[in-house]
Amino acid sequence: MQNLKPVLPAGIRQASQENWREVAHITAEAFRDDPVINWTVCNNKSIPAVFRHLARDVYLKRGLCYLIEDQGATMWLTPEQSKELPALSMTGLALKVLGNAGPEALVRTLAMDKKMLRAKPKTPHMYLFSVGVLKSGRGKGLGRQLLKPMLDACAAAGLPVYLENSNPANQGFYTGLGFEVMGPSISPDKAPPLVPMWFEAEHPAP
Repeated sequence: MQNLKPVLPAGIRQASQENWREVAHITAEAFRDDPVINWTVCNNKSIPAVFRHLARDVYLKRGLCYLIEDQGATMWLTPEQSKELPALSMTGLALKVLGNAGPEALVRTLAMDKKMLRAKPKTPHMYLFSVGVLKSGRGKGLGRQLLKPMLDACAAAGLPVYLENSNPANQGFYTGLGFEVMGPSISPDKAPPLVPMWFEAEHPAP
């Protein structure tokens, strides 16, 4: 793993494994109306379960997660780590999705995940899985504040960043941070657009 040491300003802290409920709650609320997550699980009851499993069993165990003022959260994965859920966690989540939204939702979820894995760039990169802010904290620039320390650290290390934008309304936010669209949507047929974006970090000038 690259030796990334983001400089965290006041109000931002790295989340620990014990913070998984907080990270998951913030992210689930932030993505409640997200077009892609709603197309896949097709039921708001399933959304908290999705982010609980991912926060607890993937991103806090293998990656880096940050919280800001208990209002926003972000989840990252380092280049050498897999975003696949452990088998037991995957089984538990699949059962919850089946129970809440039925077999078609599980089929859609697996189809989207397959497309995402195929489209993932081969170049080593940091993966920005999510950034979300509670409704009560929006309009204060918290999302940008959350991402800037890691983006600065990646730029200093010459490590690019990859994400899939699941909401067209957020494209301006990401392009304002230096991300560029890599190509067309990577979504399955009839799914909302999931757009790959890339932050091309460069070593700073000496």
